[in-house]
Amino acid sequence: MAETIIIRVQSPEGVKRITATKRETVATFLKKVAKEFGFRNNGFSVYTNRNRTGEITASQNKSLNLLKIKHGDMLFLYPSSPAGCSSETMDTSVSQGLRPVGAPQVVEDEIDQYLIKQDGKIYRNRDQQLCRHGPLGKCVHCVPLEPFDEDYLNHLEPPVKHMSFHAYIRKLTGGADKGKFVALENISCKIKSGCEGHPPWPEGICTKCQPSAITLNRQKYRHVDNIMFENHTIADRFLDFWRKTGNQHLGYLYGRYTEHKDIPLGIRAEVAAIYEPPQIGTQNSLEILEDPKAEVVDEIAAKLGLRKVGWIFTDLVSEDTRKGTVRYSRNKDTYYLSAEECITAGNFQNQQPNICRLSPDGHFGSKFVTVVATGGPDNQVHFEGYQVSNQCMALVRDECLLPCRDAPELGYAKESSSEQYVPDVFYKDIDKFGNEITQLARPLPVEYLIIDITTTFPKDPVYTFSISQNPFPIENRDVLGETQDFHSLATYLSQNTSSIFLDIISDFHLLLFLVTNEVMPLRDSISLLLEAVRTKNEELAQTWKKSEQWATIEQLCSTVGVQISGLQEYGAMGGSTHAVSAAMWACQHCTFMNQPGTDHCEMCSLPRT
Repeated sequence: MAETIIIRVQSPEGVKRITATKRETVATFLKKVAKEFGFRNNGFSVYTNRNRTGEITASQNKSLNLLKIKHGDMLFLYPSSPAGCSSETMDTSVSQGLRPVGAPQVVEDEIDQYLIKQDGKIYRNRDQQLCRHGPLGKCVHCVPLEPFDEDYLNHLEPPVKHMSFHAYIRKLTGGADKGKFVALENISCKIKSGCEGHPPWPEGICTKCQPSAITLNRQKYRHVDNIMFENHTIADRFLDFWRKTGNQHLGYLYGRYTEHKDIPLGIRAEVAAIYEPPQIGTQNSLEILEDPKAEVVDEIAAKLGLRKVGWIFTDLVSEDTRKGTVRYSRNKDTYYLSAEECITAGNFQNQQPNICRLSPDGHFGSKFVTVVATGGPDNQVHFEGYQVSNQCMALVRDECLLPCRDAPELGYAKESSSEQYVPDVFYKDIDKFGNEITQLARPLPVEYLIIDITTTFPKDPVYTFSISQNPFPIENRDVLGETQDFHSLATYLSQNTSSIFLDIISDFHLLLFLVTNEVMPLRDSISLLLEAVRTKNEELAQTWKKSEQWATIEQLCSTVGVQISGLQEYGAMGGSTHAVSAAMWACQHCTFMNQPGTDHCEMCSLPRT
């Protein structure tokens, strides 16, 4: 019987062991390799050296013994490059070479695709004192730095504790292999399914299906490096709710991701609008209610070139109403985010995953941010930005993390039960003697889960939407007496008499009302107007203004008793609006348009007055 040997084959997926014989032909051996790694055709090459030299070609005449392949040898498998891709393209662009074998084909965000193509290096000028070479030379004092250079980041003002996510990817994919074996694995705290060697949990568990213990580390990178509100008006209108009621409030941030040039390969979340969902707020708590309009809001935002980039909530307590100061409550002596807020942020981040080509799952981490409006050291309102780490996202996703009721700064890792197995969670701390010790995360300081992000306002304000002295009411503020209806729309139109229709209609909350109102929703006929607002095209806006839908909106506004400038020029059919409104009347109860001469509504049968 021929002597059996085991040959190791290393690929981007990992190392696998192939059983063969010394007299086995190379062709037979390569068929075993293809079957083991799941290749159908000759879509791979096998080499004896890591640097892709000594290729082993399929041959029926040559045996493994003839090629001097012995028991325990390591061979190296590389998937074939896509046709037409040069080596230069593979190094610098979005390519198959930087995608793990078996990972799904994904389309990353536009900002990610842009940053992948950037050089990212930090260029330095020639040092007059230290550089001894000519103007075309380079030395250690002026050679370009990599975007993940820690010394450079630490010497910025202010120092940067976390490198950008794309700088982290450059660090992983640098070197001779260009990241061929890099795979960003998502953490799982659940038992792997499909293990048939024992009864299911809680009767049995083994090392193959048992999730690994987790040691919490402070994340070295962050997916978003800066949060910027386009202008102060966005934040001021959001804070008005707290100023008028004293109750805390919450909203979703809609905007876009752009390049943040202050940090190498950085990403900035620009906030253009805040949507306020249904909620119940008190002075000390917030409860988010189910929002039936959430899907529509995301759809309208997408057509406006926006997306949900984060959430914001207030934690404000007035200290001196005469001075307008607020209490400074979140600091190093208390907490920056409570455990409950970390869990909520982790849940939101899991709902908005970051598409990533280097992950076998097609996603890794999240760009979704958290902003807290709270008191600062000067007792004024400050906006603080955060994210939670990928480890926190995994603990929240698999329901392993709980808040502590009496200590908001502490979380608690659940213990295993008959319904759920929870891996051990540890964190490292320093004891009173200065020694590093490992602690079980029961309880857990949430500082290990938080990543802080700078929140700013630009020197030169940016306006995606127009700003009015008399803005349209914000949604879901009925508790303030601010309602979105056709009376408020008529009042808004009467107070804004600009000759530029785009300036009047370019209001995020107004556009949402036009789409979601129950009397005449325009979800299927507002695309042209949204495109006009997105591109700031007045001609498109005027074209939509002449449509039958807007004429009907004007007709409904004219029946609520508010005199609107400019609506007398034309009605729904191009005639006099005043004449039509004098003939027909709208029911105050159901808004049905009734024929003249009737005292009761034809729809609901209620009296006219």
